[in-house]
Amino acid sequence: MTTPDSPHDAPPKPAASTDTRPATDEASLRRPTNARPDAEASGFPARRRTAQSRGRQADDAALAEVRAIVADAGLAADQLIERLHQIQDACGALHPRHLVALAALMGLTPVQVYEVASFYHHFLILGDDEPVPALTLRVCDGPACTCAGADAWARALQEAAGPGQRVVRAPCVGRCEQAPVVVRGQYPVVALTAASQPDAALAAELQQGPVTHPLPLDDQAWFDPAAVAPCAITDGPPSVDAPDPHATIAPGYVGYRAYRERGGYQLAAAVVQGEMPADDVLTALEASGLRGLGGAGFAAARKWRIVREQPAPRLMAVNIDEGEPGTFKDRTYLERDPHRFLEGVLLAAQVVGTEAVYIYLRDEYHGCRALLQHELARLMQDPPCPLPRIELRRGAGAYVCGEESAMIESIEGRRGEPRLRPPYIAQRGLFGRPTLEHNFETLYWVRDIVERGAAWFAGHGRHGRQGLRSFSVSGRVRSPGVKLAAAGITLRELIDEYCGGMADGHTLYAFLPGGASGGILPASLADVPLDFDTLQPHGAFIGSAAVVVLSQADRARDVALDAMRFFAAESCGQCTPCRAGTEQAARLMQAPNWDHATLEDLSRVMVDASICGLGQAAPNVVRCVQRYFAHEVDA
Repeated sequence: MTTPDSPHDAPPKPAASTDTRPATDEASLRRPTNARPDAEASGFPARRRTAQSRGRQADDAALAEVRAIVADAGLAADQLIERLHQIQDACGALHPRHLVALAALMGLTPVQVYEVASFYHHFLILGDDEPVPALTLRVCDGPACTCAGADAWARALQEAAGPGQRVVRAPCVGRCEQAPVVVRGQYPVVALTAASQPDAALAAELQQGPVTHPLPLDDQAWFDPAAVAPCAITDGPPSVDAPDPHATIAPGYVGYRAYRERGGYQLAAAVVQGEMPADDVLTALEASGLRGLGGAGFAAARKWRIVREQPAPRLMAVNIDEGEPGTFKDRTYLERDPHRFLEGVLLAAQVVGTEAVYIYLRDEYHGCRALLQHELARLMQDPPCPLPRIELRRGAGAYVCGEESAMIESIEGRRGEPRLRPPYIAQRGLFGRPTLEHNFETLYWVRDIVERGAAWFAGHGRHGRQGLRSFSVSGRVRSPGVKLAAAGITLRELIDEYCGGMADGHTLYAFLPGGASGGILPASLADVPLDFDTLQPHGAFIGSAAVVVLSQADRARDVALDAMRFFAAESCGQCTPCRAGTEQAARLMQAPNWDHATLEDLSRVMVDASICGLGQAAPNVVRCVQRYFAHEVDA
């Protein structure tokens, strides 16, 4: 989730912080602000100490149950979301007895635990006597899956659902190149339309099969996109007749041993051990022009310098939430080449001087989580150099946590509500410390830029732009997937050169250049360069480069309405312009003829008064339809 005018990827260089609250001492780095005794520094009011707390008390059986589940896991307040996941994974849902018992064990109130659990979509809270669903099927309703027939699959599955089976519509699950997708438990069933159209028999068959994400079988794969760039990283849609159906969702990857044998971690070790000056890394990043690839496009080297100038101890947070509908590039790289990313993490940590790293991974990426846990364990067992503390944190289904301060709130164990700024997170971020925040892909390219030279990266580019961009392309093209192309490539060039052209029987009508928040542009703008700062004059932006291609079979107004409903569902509710504005806009957009004046009033208020990029960018789809597709919404 990004906005071009007020990027959340990094702040402007801050002046000295005026925040007068006491800095966190070293011993409290792992203790979130909501565990501090002073209410002013806390995310929650201080708990009143009485002889016996009011309300429901934890009974012995519930306490024993929760203790057995969490075992020796940490019970600091910043671990709340991790422990909620642990309980739900074990029990299938969260019951009041679990929440009350967990609160007692963690020293929180039941209200504090409930307000966090109820904020995130992936936590299922049931009454004490409510049965736990035996199976949950999540039907993706992202734009690519909707184009590929997800609505029909949702209806068929709902009709075929048996006792104890739950069918829900889910926001984009990050597998747009494999659309349509249904997630059975934690197992993604992909490319369903390629098999056949849904009917009762197929829907019933879909309810059978594995419910956990498989692990990859091959950890010796070759994957080095920099060596062959520009190139198509993946080509889809996947074949449903492939010999190994698991390979589509659990491809071979470069494991720790293979990565080390091919020169991996030599650069990080050289910098950590002082054999290469840290400033040489910064110089290379500056010369390459690398910008934040999570969407906002802030200069990476400048961000590193800003945080390095702040007082120690400093921390680092990595955003792999990747919730923007249409985006799947980070997943694609992570499940094939995790250590190139981790080496970028080590380089950033050393150059900036961060003592701990928190990796925030999207909950939908179950396979990536298992893979990353496995490879982090390998790295820590045989480290190539001294390592900072690295913690992997699990999201829980909240798009707004793509905003950097909301992600930090979530890591600290709270509701993912964006913070007001200043202070910027570079000054006072995670646990009150100066924090370097980065997207996965930005860090992924650090090693290659330093080893191959800044000119290698900057030498790519078209139409006056420079660098490489990873485009997540989905929708009405013959070969969707991640395409590593020159910055500044046009949509027409991207489709023709990397996607095999439009899908059979489809003609280009419109496209989303940056996911749901990036706006919708007409085919007449398919020759505009795709890069940071090139699309704003047209009312759109590139964001995370999630390109969804639409044809004459689609209507821009339908896509815009789906996007606005998504924003309304994902609003954290903290600020009225976003909370009420998205709901009102979605209601008005259902009318055959739009009330343009009222929609423009709502758009102006959301852009000007929303706290974060969600509300600020939500009106883009409205304004684009009014500007380019007025024939769809006027009589």
